[in-house]
Amino acid sequence: MSSIKQFQVTFDCAEPERVARFWCEVLGYVVSPPPQGFATWDDFDRSRPPEDKGSWFACVDPSGVGPRLFFQRVPEGKVVKNRVHLDVRVGTGLVGEERLATLEAECARLVALGAVRERLLYDGNDSCIVMQDIEGNEFCLD
Repeated sequence: MSSIKQFQVTFDCAEPERVARFWCEVLGYVVSPPPQGFATWDDFDRSRPPEDKGSWFACVDPSGVGPRLFFQRVPEGKVVKNRVHLDVRVGTGLVGEERLATLEAECARLVALGAVRERLLYDGNDSCIVMQDIEGNEFCLD
């Protein structure tokens, strides 16, 4: 029986590079190196047929701990709520007003990057902010 050593999270989207760069800013990730044999992503894209240019992009955790994020262009738009979403953990270990203040500060930073705030879930002790990325994919600030 084998065990999984790595996994990546894949996003279907209209603009892979744009969405990837947004998530780099959210998570502190970096753009993956271009495919082997290419000095830059532009060089790689120039080598592809016109219909495949810009069809995917990826970013990685520079520490090597988090999963690779892969963004692929699809023809259809998003129509329903995600069945799986990312929880961006910025308030771990915090409770009450301190947690809420940390989440609100991060929410403001992400809204400035183009994210959309949907709603706050707060019970006086625990809190979470439901948001959308720049293409409408739901995620939570947790």
